[in-house]
Amino acid sequence: MAVDSFPAKARKISTNIGAHYVDNARILPWRSPPGSNLPDPYHVWLSEIMLQQTTVGAVKSYFDTFTHRWPTVQDLAGAKEADVLAAWAGLGYYARARNLYKCAVYVAETLNGIFPQKESELLKLPGVGAYTAAAIAAIAFGERAVVVDANIERLVARLFAIETPLPRGRTEIRAAMDAITPRHGAGDFAQACMDMGATICTSKNPKCDICPVQKQCAAFAGGNMEYFPVKPPKKDKPVRRARFFWIEQKGKVLLATRQPQGMLGGMRSLPDDGWAAGNDGHATPPMTGEWQVHDNVVQHSFTHFSLEVDLAVYRNEKIVTNNDDNIWWALDDIANAGLPTLYAKAVKWKLKEQK
Repeated sequence: MAVDSFPAKARKISTNIGAHYVDNARILPWRSPPGSNLPDPYHVWLSEIMLQQTTVGAVKSYFDTFTHRWPTVQDLAGAKEADVLAAWAGLGYYARARNLYKCAVYVAETLNGIFPQKESELLKLPGVGAYTAAAIAAIAFGERAVVVDANIERLVARLFAIETPLPRGRTEIRAAMDAITPRHGAGDFAQACMDMGATICTSKNPKCDICPVQKQCAAFAGGNMEYFPVKPPKKDKPVRRARFFWIEQKGKVLLATRQPQGMLGGMRSLPDDGWAAGNDGHATPPMTGEWQVHDNVVQHSFTHFSLEVDLAVYRNEKIVTNNDDNIWWALDDIANAGLPTLYAKAVKWKLKEQK
């Protein structure tokens, strides 16, 4: 459907969604109410990075922790990267945390702590892609920018019954979002569309009976709302194998710091066998001795593969290790080690097994 053939429909959609937002906007800690002063750019940037591939419910507590601990981008830039990564633990997609820190340092040191206002300049920041740049420009600075996240993608694909499968269909979806984005108030409008997708135009069982743009929705007219957006067939995820190593003495467990590059880079973890997205681990322990292997104690799903984890427990009394990146961490304080969820699952299993 050619969006530019229906300018009246586009205007009606824009008007109805905007009016609905005034009375139904979600109250979120990084937002300003509809029509009020623009929010703090630091808060918008931080929340948008956290919200990538993560739900609002999961982000709220992390946003609160970060803004209390590091109230400004200069404070975040002055933190230790290891502390930022530890505070991020549990949110997943840890490259975001590393880029978050790099961006904070760049803004603090190169831009005097001031986020750029223009979409084109925001795109130059570490970890800021096309969606995030548009969202910050529109929401934090009131610039007209075309914002398309997963919720908006679904909403717009249904409004205009866009048949082209993803990812190719995103070009048409963006063009449609451009057509309905108002010249002024693009930030409120983008957030209004996000809310629509999150609360009304949901993936399953959309609440079309309370939708303010039901009459303008091509998918509703055709009775096939859940057909959109059209997605390619799902591919089976490969299953990888890994082995973690539990080495304990005097109420402390041995931790390591992962290599800065690659998955979970720079994070604290249990020692492991070098597993990766593209291959199984080698299962060779980090030291000789007696090991008791517990098979498949953790199953964890990543975006492109699943991981099954064995846990090998060191049984000898004498422990000899000379790795510089090893850390002895008190088990009664393990919750504060900032372990990624994958490793935290293994720790939880072991502590439960010991009881």
